[in-house]
Formats: sequence, C-alpha cells, structure tokens
Amino acid sequence: MSSGAAVLAIDVGGSSMKGAVVTRDGRPVVVERWPTDPATDTVGAIAGHLRALAVVAGDHDLDVVGAGVVTPGMIDEASGTVVYASNLDWRDVPLRAQLAAATGLPVVTGHDVRTAGLAEQLLGAARGVSDFVLVTIGTGVAAALVTDGRPVTGDGGAAGELGHIPLVPGGEACTCGQFGCLEVYASGAGLARRYAALSGVLLPAEDVVARLGADPHADRVWAEAMAVLAQGLVTATLLLDPTTIVLGGGFTAAGDALLEPVRAALAAGLAWRAAPPVKLAELGSEAGWIGAAALALRHAGHPDALQTWTRAPFLGAPTP
Repeated sequence: MSSGAAVLAIDVGGSSMKGAVVTRDGRPVVVERWPTDPATDTVGAIAGHLRALAVVAGDHDLDVVGAGVVTPGMIDEASGTVVYASNLDWRDVPLRAQLAAATGLPVVTGHDVRTAGLAEQLLGAARGVSDFVLVTIGTGVAAALVTDGRPVTGDGGAAGELGHIPLVPGGEACTCGQFGCLEVYASGAGLARRYAALSGVLLPAEDVVARLGADPHADRVWAEAMAVLAQGLVTATLLLDPTTIVLGGGFTAAGDALLEPVRAALAAGLAWRAAPPVKLAELGSEAGWIGAAALALRHAGHPDALQTWTRAPFLGAPTP
C-alpha cells in the first residue's frame, strides 16, 4: 500500500546539481548531490538522476506525482525551453519536453533564482511577504522580483538580471559585453578579479573577505562592491517598491560586513523615502531544490499542501 504522494526536485548549477525526493506534506526523504559536466549530455544526466530518485521514492512506497527541475539562464517558462544558459552551454533546449519523454513523469521547469525566491517566500526570509526582491550574489548576480505575490518573468524570461545593470559609467568590461555592470564589482568573480588586479594575488572571494580590516586592497574592493551593490538596490527599490530585500548566495557568509554598509548606502541613496529592510536569505544553497519541489507539487495539482510545510524538515534533510 502506498505511503502517499511525493515529488522529485533537481536544482541544476554550472558545477553541481542537488536533487531530492519530497513528500506531499513537506518531508525530504533524501537529498543528493552530483557534479555537472557541461561537456557531456547534461540533459541525459538530469533524466538519469530523476529516474534514480524515482527508484528511491518507490523504495519508500511513495507515488511520484511529478518532478521539478530548475536551471540558470533565460527560461521560457510557458514552453519549458531554456533559451540560453551560458554556464551549461545551452541554447534553445526544450528541457521540459525532453525530460518528460525520458522519464515518463509530469515535469515542470523553472528559473533557479526565481524558484529560490519561491522557497524563501514559503519558508524563509520572505515568509508572508507579497512584494520582495531576492538578490543572489555568487559567481554572478541575479534577482527574483516578486510583486503582488507573483514572480516577474519578463517577455523572454530574462527579468531579474540585476547583475547586468550598468551602474558605473565608463566602468570595467563585463563578460556580457557591456561596461560597468553591477556584477563586475559586486560578485564573487568580480571581487576576486579586482583584488588580484590591485594586489597581484589571486584569491577566492571568501579569502578576500577574510582579509577585511587587515588588507587595504581587500578593504578597497569590498567598499567599492558594497557601493555598487547598494546603488543597484536603490534602483530596484525605486522600480518595484518592495516590502523587503533578501540577499542570498555566497556573499552572505560575510554577515554584518555585507549588511551594514549595504543598509547604510541604500538608506543614503533614497532621499525622499525610507529604505526597505535588508535581510539575509534563510535557506541558503538549499533554496533551489526546495523551490523546485514546491513547483512540482503545484504543477501536480497539490498547491494546498504547501501551506502545511514547515522549514525544519528541509534544513535537516537526510543525505545518502
């Protein structure tokens, strides 16, 4: 006899994937991680992981009612096509159709950061908030824009490219071909590159942050990153009037070294209105697959079940 319904969830990144089996009542049965190799058949690998997760669900006497898969890039969510994902080397990949055909499961696909925003709205720092911006700061910068409870996707699925807003006139070149983009200054890759240019030492962003207060080069590139990031948040605030701003991604490990200068510069940049509160994301790197599971449950006709979910089971999820 079946123990109930469950969904499969996979969050696809440029270097790794995270996948899970989640029951209808919000209990992760297993959470797994695998490397991503864009040089191989990544879609085939995702399909294989979904099939393996389905076996795990069967071993627990669960009925799989659907699967959610989220990726970076420009996503046409209506057709389930990944229009462009640079770190996966994908163009016009009909991901939803291919995965459904390969697995025989109802599959829903989505954008990783927008889906992380859904997770933070359900269980994290944006609980109960209908208007918010989630900015993830890692190798690059992207945002989930939520207005009246609904994510803003844009005409081509590219809404939320906060990292590519040019904020520094005549600024440094960005990999996108523009100049002075936010993520040239305020991203993990940008911070490491700019620190190396000043100091002659190549360090990962987290090591640059660790030198704050003891290394003038680290202090300089960090201060410039915070100023540019805050200016981007000023722009987002004036455009969207969010109730709150949530910061996620690797930069959040900096804690108060991130929050304090950003809050101060955001407030200073808004002359005639109050700044929205700025918070750190609460689900960390787990937000993508949690949101993917929520998408799958909605798509399978169980949206009411999400109202019963609580955060604790997800943050203590079992791994193999």
